[in-house]
Amino acid sequence: MRWINAHPGNGARLTLVLLPFVLVLAAYMIGSAERLAENPNDKLLPGFATLWEAVSRMAFTADARTGEYLLWSDTWASLGRLFAGLGIATAIALLLGLVIGILPYARAGLSPFVGAISMVPPLALLPILFIVMGLGEASKIALIVIGVAPIMIRDLALTAVSLPREMIVKAETLSASSWQIALRVVLPQILPRLITTLRLQLGPAWLFLIAAEAISSDSGLGYRIFLVRRYLSMDVIFPYVLWITLLAILTDILLDRLRIAVFPWSELEKGK
Repeated sequence: MRWINAHPGNGARLTLVLLPFVLVLAAYMIGSAERLAENPNDKLLPGFATLWEAVSRMAFTADARTGEYLLWSDTWASLGRLFAGLGIATAIALLLGLVIGILPYARAGLSPFVGAISMVPPLALLPILFIVMGLGEASKIALIVIGVAPIMIRDLALTAVSLPREMIVKAETLSASSWQIALRVVLPQILPRLITTLRLQLGPAWLFLIAAEAISSDSGLGYRIFLVRRYLSMDVIFPYVLWITLLAILTDILLDRLRIAVFPWSELEKGK
């Protein structure tokens, strides 16, 4: 039997899912034990006891200066910026993606411009955003919007263009206007793709957020990571990175569950 036709069973699938994580954890434990054996004060690979002590300090002990639980206050600050940026980017992408996808004149005029904008490195614009919009929340949110919206627009426009032409023709034979075709034929078809492309942009959105917080912020997960790096506080940096990863994974799962719940037929098409 060819390997391409071999599929793992449930037990093998679970083993294969867990194996990379176990290997990474084992490698960390071995590396940490070796470094701590040579130097008990080593900060590069702290032991699990040290990591837990840092988590307890950041998450469950109020800060002496502000009275806040730093991990949670940083989390809410970052999530507020992230969801604001993604919300604005999603609204823009849905509107422009739909317009470009169904109107040839809009596609001819806007598609090359959106394509060019999507090639601009968003982080290169960060100094410009800080100069124009200041160092507050607006520039950080704008960076996320600029970073993810053009890609989402192109994805949705391509999805709309790739819809079977027969669907449009049938709607036209029933005397549907362009507005009705857009809202009742094309829009329902691209909404599941909107959630999928939003999931694909979660990673870049976190990247832009962390970069903006690292340069200019007084709160947030990225701010905290770059604040403690000067003290080589890997016991704080590692848990924060893992927490960011967990938040991204949970958001991805929730978005996928939302797609299946709202558009169950999209899961059937996915399985074809």
